[in-house]
Amino acid sequence: MINENKVSGFIKENRLACGAVARYIDLVSEVGELGKELLKGSDYRRFPLRVTDAAREELGDCLFSLLALFEEMEVAPDAALEEALSKYRERLSRRGDAGSGR
Repeated sequence: MINENKVSGFIKENRLACGAVARYIDLVSEVGELGKELLKGSDYRRFPLRVTDAAREELGDCLFSLLALFEEMEVAPDAALEEALSKYRERLSRRGDAGSGR
C-alpha cells in the first residue's frame, strides 16, 4: 500500500516544496525518462519489453513526482483514485468501454 504521507513528510523535511506547476513539469519529465527506458527495454519496440532496473527506477520517480503534485495541489490521492475508478466503472457498465471518448 502506498502512503502519500511518506512523500509529504519527505518534501517538508527536505524543504522541497516548489509549487504545482514545477511539480507538473517534473512529472512530465519523469514520464519522458520512463518512456525512454521502455523503448530501450524493447530495443525500440523490436522485441517484447524487458523491464530493466532503470525502468523500475523511473517508475518510482514518476510515482514520487505524481504524489508530490498531489501534495502541492492539496488533493487527496485516495479520493481522486476512488473518483476515477467510479467513473470507469460507470462507463464500463453503460457502454462496455472505460475510455473517455470512443
